[in-house]
Amino acid sequence: QAFFCLLLCVPWGSSCPPSCQCTERAGAKAVLCSSRHLEEIPKDIPRDAVFLKLDANSITRIPSNAFRHLSHLEELDLSRNAIEKIDRAAFKGVAAGLRTLDLSSNRIRSIPKEALLALNAKLRLANNPWHCECALQEVLWEARLDPDSVQDITCHTAPREEYVGKPLLQVLDAGVNFCSVRQRTTDVAMFVTMFAWFAMVIIYVICYVRHNREDTCKHVDYLKSLPSTQGHAE
Repeated sequence: QAFFCLLLCVPWGSSCPPSCQCTERAGAKAVLCSSRHLEEIPKDIPRDAVFLKLDANSITRIPSNAFRHLSHLEELDLSRNAIEKIDRAAFKGVAAGLRTLDLSSNRIRSIPKEALLALNAKLRLANNPWHCECALQEVLWEARLDPDSVQDITCHTAPREEYVGKPLLQVLDAGVNFCSVRQRTTDVAMFVTMFAWFAMVIIYVICYVRHNREDTCKHVDYLKSLPSTQGHAE
């Protein structure tokens, strides 16, 4: 009876993943999972966790709703992993309360802007092999980036070779606008498509007129070949 009473008295949110260490920090629960060779985010993180450290692991992806049950989460450290993909709804459920999010030193080339722009957290995105594009530019302008790390957001790849290896902020300060480049590309594609359709219509009309002209000529020739009424009368 004492055993079952103990089970009922212990809140489910107070359990700790076997690969992590749970402790108190300034009266708030901290879950420490650093350097534990984790390949994915643990499923049994306590619901009352305020600080969560998952740095220095081998996590490759942040799936949708990965932290949705952690409504008290304020600080999340995912630095020094092997993260390549972040889903659009990766931080759904923690966007309002999260204060800091560290994604530095991963393998992130691109990220859906929806995943970050909903956050109020201070972001660290440095030391990733970024592909400089419109979505990353919008994150830089609209998200709350850590000012100490923004210079380390570097273009690993870019539409033009001259931008490669340069800090994204420096490229944008020089007047480059990746979003306008994408818009021009879209406009050109639309123009080419419209021109192709117009050309097809013109070709169809020409073929139609030419075909009708040939039929008319054949009909006239046929009529000329018929014996005239006068010839029959004689």
